[in-house]
Amino acid sequence: MSVSKTIVGGPGADEPGPLSTTPTINFDDRGWHTHGASVSPDGSAFAYIVDDGTGYPRAAQRSLSVDGVGELRWVRLRSTGPVRRVIHSKDGKWLAVEIAPSGGEHHQVWVVTTDPDDDTAHWIAATRPDGRTFGTVTLVGWDTDWVLITAIDIDGTAHSLRVHPSTGTTMTLDVRVGGALIDSWKGATLVRVGPRGYRDMLLLRRRIDTDGADAVEMTPLLPNDPGSVTDQGYILDQGFEHHSYIFVGPPQDAERDLDSVQAIVASDFDAKFPRLLGVEVSRTGVRFRVLAQRGDCSLDEFAVSDDQSTVALLWNVSGRSELQILTLPDQTLHDPIDLPGDVASELSISAAGTLVAVTVSSPQHSPLVHLIRTSTGEVTAVRDDVVAGEGPSRFLVSETVEFSARDGMPLSGLLFRARREGPGPTLLYFHGGPEAQTRPDYHFLFGPLVDAGITVFAPNVRGSSGYGRLFSHADDRYGRYAGIDDAADCAEYLCAQGVADRDSLYCSGRSYGGYLTLACLTFHPELFTAGIAICGMSDLESFFRNTEPWIAVAAHTKYGHPDSDRELLADLSPIHRIADVRAPLLVIHGAHDTNVPVSESQQMVDELRARGAVAELLLFSDEGHEIVKRHNQQRLTEAVAGWVLSHPSKSAIPPQAMA
Repeated sequence: MSVSKTIVGGPGADEPGPLSTTPTINFDDRGWHTHGASVSPDGSAFAYIVDDGTGYPRAAQRSLSVDGVGELRWVRLRSTGPVRRVIHSKDGKWLAVEIAPSGGEHHQVWVVTTDPDDDTAHWIAATRPDGRTFGTVTLVGWDTDWVLITAIDIDGTAHSLRVHPSTGTTMTLDVRVGGALIDSWKGATLVRVGPRGYRDMLLLRRRIDTDGADAVEMTPLLPNDPGSVTDQGYILDQGFEHHSYIFVGPPQDAERDLDSVQAIVASDFDAKFPRLLGVEVSRTGVRFRVLAQRGDCSLDEFAVSDDQSTVALLWNVSGRSELQILTLPDQTLHDPIDLPGDVASELSISAAGTLVAVTVSSPQHSPLVHLIRTSTGEVTAVRDDVVAGEGPSRFLVSETVEFSARDGMPLSGLLFRARREGPGPTLLYFHGGPEAQTRPDYHFLFGPLVDAGITVFAPNVRGSSGYGRLFSHADDRYGRYAGIDDAADCAEYLCAQGVADRDSLYCSGRSYGGYLTLACLTFHPELFTAGIAICGMSDLESFFRNTEPWIAVAAHTKYGHPDSDRELLADLSPIHRIADVRAPLLVIHGAHDTNVPVSESQQMVDELRARGAVAELLLFSDEGHEIVKRHNQQRLTEAVAGWVLSHPSKSAIPPQAMA
């Protein structure tokens, strides 16, 4: 069978080809999805990201008062693409917005005023000293009225920058390969360094040396602990009285160095799970203490109020979220606040700590911004003018499944059963990362598939986050083989439990999950009836050659180094085992993806075509590494369901594909 390429999604795109014969499924998802809120410092307004289903997600603003939420006002930018982040300035007069033009990986940062009569947008056109533009720009936050960004060079060098939105004046805070700006305040800067899974935090301070020259003093915040990750941080403002928020009470306060710097970080340093640490750097050295920890779960994220009275914490408890408030300087951790959903993220807090914004979702409910009064625990959903749709996910129920891999490693996942009697078509869907985690949040794909009679199992194989640092490192480099075997063990478990039929077992996933799908079909070809790989790597060697340099720099700890581990990368690459493929394969990709380049999908399809195997490529002309437009998500969902239902059993595979 020859390979077909279907292009959908953008202006001038070809009419759908062979995939247009796939059945139409129930994708009734009319409601607005909202997330990523930023509360204004005074709590009188908030900005957030709105997906109204008509195109890319956009930024919007709304006022807050005792009468409720004001009318929505769109943030207008002179760039087209999904908005990734929006943050209020410290004085509440500006909004900084990160956008991904055409859904790609080369992001931009824009600023607009919060004045409803002024919608002029200013592009933070950060440039190198030689005038060349950077490869991509990431929004970090604000330092007084300066925007903080990480601008990454084409070669992967990261520039930590402080940019004034009105004048465009740029101050360079740090330059290093693999760096990322975390926070900057009053001459102190936090920079994250290191590749994935091995990330440390540095404190940089500008000083005038004895010769009168400007110098930078660098201090690691925590002792060396290989395999630990310190990736979130906040610099505390010591204020006029120079009192400590971390080391409270005598004799510490009386003996404190008034030139010291204090910071709060999230880290799994010397621990199984990430926790909240307070760190103080002074002339005499560095000291730290634990501010909040829970022995059974991870700290996902935290937000500190500008007056530093309140810290909002989100804990990951077996995949579900718990919100707690920590007050300073007494360091009291209050009882959890009930959330109206399973998973929460994207914390924002007002300057006085009285109001928190958070995104909440569940398998049955799409993401929705909620506002929480920290004093009372009152939770208010921000519902937009369009009533939330009654989509196919409303009956979706997740079951937590736990079992062991062949080597005894504990595995788990979420099972979404189709409403039918006995086993039937079952899809294993692998998350990305691999450091991500399958959690009981919203996924546009799962509800329609279950309604179409397809059971979905979304596992957390080794390498996933949320289960401790050893588990997240268990698939590094040569551990990848065991991670691939985990996928096969998931399939065997489902069949042994009578959930799945061995003749109708399918695999799919996005990004790393797409790679794992291709690995399933090549390392364990006898198990799966068909596969759907979304934005997955087919050749780890070509991935390292063609991906963005900053992504390659960070990824070698996970997969292997392109120079010193060439044999390993080649052996782990599905394309070198393509002769073993037995199952029909659908690959899906966004045309603007430079994280995992489209060539990773195209070369897999080309090789299969040369061998006469069954394969198709679905290419979205207006998407990048993520498929974000609602109508494209519907098209993707229909393609996945159609691919599964059109290959009902292994007996349907043509003989030449089994050769």
